[in-house]
Amino acid sequence: MPGRFLKAFEPLMKIVPEVRAPERKVGFNEKILWTAIALIIYLVMSYVPLYGLQTAQETSAMRIIFASTRGSLMELGIGPIVTAGLILQMLAGADFIEVDFSNHEDRSLFTGVSKIFSIIFTAFQASAYLIWGIYSTLPMVQSVVIFAELLIAGIILMLLDEMIQKGWGIGSGISLFILAGVAQNIMISCFQYYYVTEAADNSVRPVGIIVAIIQRLVSGGSLDNLVLSSSGWPSITGLLTTIGVFLFVIYVQGIKVELPIAHAQYRGFKGKYPISLLYVSNLPVIFASALFGNIVMWSQLLWSNYRTSSFAPIISLFGNFTQQDGNIVPTGGLAYYVTSPTRGFVEVLENPIRYLIYSVILVAFCVVFSLIWLQVGGLDPRTVAKQLVDSGMQIPGFRRSEKPIETLLSKYIPAVTVLGGLIVGLLAAIADFFGAFGTGTGILLSVGIVYQYYQQITQERVEEMYPGLRRFLGG
Repeated sequence: MPGRFLKAFEPLMKIVPEVRAPERKVGFNEKILWTAIALIIYLVMSYVPLYGLQTAQETSAMRIIFASTRGSLMELGIGPIVTAGLILQMLAGADFIEVDFSNHEDRSLFTGVSKIFSIIFTAFQASAYLIWGIYSTLPMVQSVVIFAELLIAGIILMLLDEMIQKGWGIGSGISLFILAGVAQNIMISCFQYYYVTEAADNSVRPVGIIVAIIQRLVSGGSLDNLVLSSSGWPSITGLLTTIGVFLFVIYVQGIKVELPIAHAQYRGFKGKYPISLLYVSNLPVIFASALFGNIVMWSQLLWSNYRTSSFAPIISLFGNFTQQDGNIVPTGGLAYYVTSPTRGFVEVLENPIRYLIYSVILVAFCVVFSLIWLQVGGLDPRTVAKQLVDSGMQIPGFRRSEKPIETLLSKYIPAVTVLGGLIVGLLAAIADFFGAFGTGTGILLSVGIVYQYYQQITQERVEEMYPGLRRFLGG
């Protein structure tokens, strides 16, 4: 039976908008169409300014990861949705919420509560932005209109994600929106023609590193100050790091332990159950980034409004900030140690202790969230063993029961989960240190998302060819 916490939200679930799951098998081409429509709606909202405001290009790590655009309908991006899921999953992982993820009713209730929390966090964050002056002082009417715009945009984004996840599209809306933001940032970092000035030698260059390289080669200039950028502009080091991380993650995605499986009734049907080195995929680094982003955002809001109050000593523990080049940057507190470098390797060399601490915290949380998602996502040995048995599969040499299969899976899954969390955390930190385009976390997420789409598209094709496999594959 579902826990009392989840049951308490049942009345609210009746009034929360939802997308109904398809009552028929949605064809592959139709799924592609709905996925494209969701992406187009997201991109349009990213360029529609809030009432009385203007959109602004801002390529901070949190903006990229949260798929948000400053001053637009996507000001909040997927932040409230990810934050709601993060909090509920942490509560479930710590057993503060009684929920059995192998039970269909519990999973449905948990999903419904996640939607309610997403709406609550959207409203709360929008209110905080307006009350605490993130847009400076606005007239009451404009504030009310902006609040309504942000709330409605957040609900639309939530429904787009739900539409895709319930089978109308492919993959997940959140992953799709992150991928779009990262791809856009990489294209800008490579090909933007806008000219800027390097602080080190006052030289003028295009923002896009490929355009800058071509310009220097054509004019016979030196590439020396393009290797590293002290101003944080795209550099040759960042370009090589981006390519290197892409290739390495693609390679790691292919490393897996494959356990032989066979159908209990159809003796001729044999296959392999893969346990990938990145078993829980990119979700741990999403949750870690969401946690860091919320720490920075809320500590900044508290500092901006209460730094001169009696609570200043407590607020300083979460973060102290200062104005630099028109931006508010952390100078102390927890926010200081969970913020990635903005100027690449040059900044890391200037503050090695700070970024060593940052990398340790990032890796630790990636491992923790990997273990939490193992239970929450139904990827633990017990759940997988039950799925195999229920699908009519067995591992040759073992009795067709859950316990021996669970024992075998327990030898691999927990170890692979910890190792995978460690790898994604280290990769994200290293990529950030060397100024990878789209941020290290963004690249890691985008490669994982593309790989997931490849797997899901392949699965869709297999299900169309062999409908009997749909139950085992989860279709």
